[in-house]
Amino acid sequence: MVTLPAADIRRAVRLGVEEDLAQGDLTTSALFPAPVPAKARIVAQQELIVAGMAAAVQTFALVDPSLRLSVSRKDGEQAADGETLLIIEGDGRSILQGERVALNFLQYLSGIATFTQQFCRAVYGYPVTILDTRKTLPGWRSLQKWAVALGGGTNHRRSLGDGILIKDNHLALLGRSKDAVRAACDRAGARAPSTLPTIVEVESLSGVRQALQGQADIILLDNMTPAMVRRAVALIKGRALVEVSGGITLKNVRAMAAAGADRISIGALTHSAPAAALSLELTAVSSRRRRRS
Repeated sequence: MVTLPAADIRRAVRLGVEEDLAQGDLTTSALFPAPVPAKARIVAQQELIVAGMAAAVQTFALVDPSLRLSVSRKDGEQAADGETLLIIEGDGRSILQGERVALNFLQYLSGIATFTQQFCRAVYGYPVTILDTRKTLPGWRSLQKWAVALGGGTNHRRSLGDGILIKDNHLALLGRSKDAVRAACDRAGARAPSTLPTIVEVESLSGVRQALQGQADIILLDNMTPAMVRRAVALIKGRALVEVSGGITLKNVRAMAAAGADRISIGALTHSAPAAALSLELTAVSSRRRRRS
């Protein structure tokens, strides 16, 4: 399974708890001056891929190390609608204080993983890779890209140092001459590390021809229709990988795969994934009930 550096989880959890409890929990403190024995369940309200469980567990542990946690579904596992993912037992005040941060991790990251899985399922049967982008929240990139991988997607560049990707604004700085694409490819090929692929973004068949002349490794077709993609693929004839991006949805992604794309990069995986439907159900535990158990 894809792993996320433990340090990244700790950093995100600490920041989340510090944000939410910077001035304490006034409501809980006012209502419950003494400990309240309680039990809570985090329940899936839809079918989903679990992501963020480790962060949720660490959140509760940071808020109150005495809480007892029982994980039913780990990160990367499929959960059914109505299934219990995590049980928390201990002081109800601590559960309330960790609830929102823990759910934020689970809902947001499980949403990304589940959304990614839907795209992967939509192109089933075609030899195409579903990729994310750098359209991520500052500080959350590693978590978001990890969730994409859990959903079956592949990570594109993690940073600007991971590869050469010549975009429209790079071409604008070069002056947008009629051979700007080829000139950019030539310049990148001469100065960039040879171990890194050169990707160039184009918006027309003319741009495709220039990218081929510049010996680009991957030609990124931006905001093209499936019909245009098919024409571009016929022009490229296997001399470069074909990546499609821009305006990709669950409704058109299969058509893009059928048009011959090798790679489909989707910004929506990380900037527009619907949050997964989850809830935390909390109940007080009576002293009589505790004695029986």
